[in-house]
Amino acid sequence: MDHRHSTADSGVFTWYRDAAARGNPYAQFNLALLYKKGQGVRRDEEKAFVWMRLAALQGLAFAQNHVGAMYYNGRGTPCRDSEAAFWFRRAAEQGEASAQQNLGQMYRKGRGVPRSEVAALAWFSRAAEQGVASAQALAGEAYLLGLGTRRSEPLALAWLRKAALQGDAGAQLNLGLMHRRGQGVPASDTAALAWFRQAAAQGHPAAQRQVGVAYAEGRGVAPDQRRAYCWLARAAAQDDVDAQFNLGVLLANGFGVDRDEPEAFIWYRRAAEAGHALAQYNLGAMFAQGRGVAADQASALEWYCQAAAQGVANAQFNAAVMYANGQGMKRDEARAVAWYQAAAGQGDASALNNLGVMYANGQGVARSDGEAVACYRRAAEQGHALAQYNLGGMYRSGRGVARDPVQALMWISLAAASGNRSAAAQCEQLRARLGAADIVAAQALVEQFRPARGGRADSQAA
Repeated sequence: MDHRHSTADSGVFTWYRDAAARGNPYAQFNLALLYKKGQGVRRDEEKAFVWMRLAALQGLAFAQNHVGAMYYNGRGTPCRDSEAAFWFRRAAEQGEASAQQNLGQMYRKGRGVPRSEVAALAWFSRAAEQGVASAQALAGEAYLLGLGTRRSEPLALAWLRKAALQGDAGAQLNLGLMHRRGQGVPASDTAALAWFRQAAAQGHPAAQRQVGVAYAEGRGVAPDQRRAYCWLARAAAQDDVDAQFNLGVLLANGFGVDRDEPEAFIWYRRAAEAGHALAQYNLGAMFAQGRGVAADQASALEWYCQAAAQGVANAQFNAAVMYANGQGMKRDEARAVAWYQAAAGQGDASALNNLGVMYANGQGVARSDGEAVACYRRAAEQGHALAQYNLGGMYRSGRGVARDPVQALMWISLAAASGNRSAAAQCEQLRARLGAADIVAAQALVEQFRPARGGRADSQAA
């Protein structure tokens, strides 16, 4: 590093040093800044802290704020949150706006003071009223999310607009989100995109991602997958995890760029390692299918389990199937049941069907025809064809439910209508044994049936 300084810089340093030695607080403050920046003197943060503290002890508010920041960041002195809060408070009470915002952040994070969103908002508001854009953005966010106060979209809009018009990128992003969602303003993708663009132009990664998503989905602008890719790539390069995931989706599917599964794998991995649940799921699928990477069932199971632990129903289902079949590890039916139960708890039709199979066969759980019927029914009512077939079979044989050939024909007919060949054959057998009245009754039930939602692909039969 070049530590040479101009004659002018050296002269300024000498003047401040001499005045500071005589006790002038402004000279002490400026001398501290010279030491912090290395202007006219070798950079020395410890000496900067000494002089800054002397100025702060004489009551200079902006010096007190600097001392608080130095304690907060451990610059020139050990990091001490309680001291940081003490000095921020002394400056804030004198009306120093930056210190008011800093003290608000201490209360928000619970550093050096008890965590309090109410106190945080009070200090943000005092700084915001002095026109500090970043404090206005924080106050707006607090009203938007109800942090330390009741949610108020009008107040959120008012503060965010003030901050956004001063160029605060975070406020511009939040204002765009409010326009997109129609919070306090008419929903407008065009207005949302205008604010996203302003924040993105300042390099805000989340705003860059929002611009990319707008181009990808044609929200407020004509769809343009290539531009979507470019904006998402900018955000992803700044470690925006959602952008990394979305970039992986574009690359995996060839949206806006040539399909490149190895590159998609790289971005999925970066997002997955940062904890992105859907990226973990997609990474598991790539390992399972050998897409963009050599097939590796153990790695697939590992990533499915990470996503499953975050509540991704598809990952819970896939992990259960792998445990049930012994893919990627030794077969473990008890763990399979646990993951099927987790996915079933979210209403996943395929998981409900497979859990019914486990109960019907006593695999990984005590055998229970009644539980099997309950699981089949929940899945069948969602339109899951294999569950309908399995439920029909239970009615036909009287397992876990009273034997009822009409109900059996109704459910098996629904499964046959979805293309299940075994169900079609069963229908013919049942019709041959039933009277005309029963067949009509079953058909009437079929016509009345309205599935709650579609099921996923079948994976296991009773």
